[in-house]
Amino acid sequence: MDINSLIAHYGYAALVIGSMAEGETITLLGGVAAHQGLLKFPLVVISVALGGMIGDQLLYLLGRRYGGKILRRFSKHQDKIRRAQKMIQRRPYLFVIGTRFMYGFRVIGPLLIGASHLPPKIFLPLNILGALVWALIFTTLGYVGGEVIAPWLHNLDQHIKHWIWLVVVIVLVVGARWWLKKRSSESTTR
Repeated sequence: MDINSLIAHYGYAALVIGSMAEGETITLLGGVAAHQGLLKFPLVVISVALGGMIGDQLLYLLGRRYGGKILRRFSKHQDKIRRAQKMIQRRPYLFVIGTRFMYGFRVIGPLLIGASHLPPKIFLPLNILGALVWALIFTTLGYVGGEVIAPWLHNLDQHIKHWIWLVVVIVLVVGARWWLKKRSSESTTR
């Protein structure tokens, strides 16, 4: 089974699951797959938005329930956390939608929002709207970028094989070097 048939069979489910955890890369690849005709563009947008929305909703609920305990662990960053929570209180609409687009806030953002006790009736619709806007933008970027990426993806299986061999060789070289150093140090201590 090649990569294209895997995408065709499991693509939408993979997009939902992948966008729950990571996001941008999965979304861009979904756009590329839509460009190649392996997946349908509207369903890619919906799948990615659903995954992103579910992931952020879970993090928000985690923040509402355990936010205080979790955030106390970041003692070095308490000033930044307080500043972010003030922003959430002042501009909740902008922060909830914008947190998807802020580098470094993809995971911590929904936790902070939940810990700030923003009501679910405000968070949920904003989360849905933000997920749809985010999914549409990044899927479109992937779709447009498909012209550039598509030729490379046709040979992805071959690229993966080369990378695997490269990693194996590097591991063997590093392992041999470590073993020789260890052996050398043992012989000098005798």
